[in-house]
Amino acid sequence: MKIFHIKRKIQYQKYYSSAMGMLNSRVTYIKKYFLGIPFKTIYTQRVTYYGEIKKSDDCNLFI
Repeated sequence: MKIFHIKRKIQYQKYYSSAMGMLNSRVTYIKKYFLGIPFKTIYTQRVTYYGEIKKSDDCNLFI
């Protein structure tokens, strides 16, 4: 078993856009694990409705 390793996980997340209503988007999380326990999220990115890839911080998810 490795002490440190990095994993990428893809999940689908629902969010609301005032212009287009409810949307599903694919969110990729890259996390650092220590002895099999996640302790830090290195990067998150979201695929938008139009196919662009953005950092999750850049996406506005508020109504």
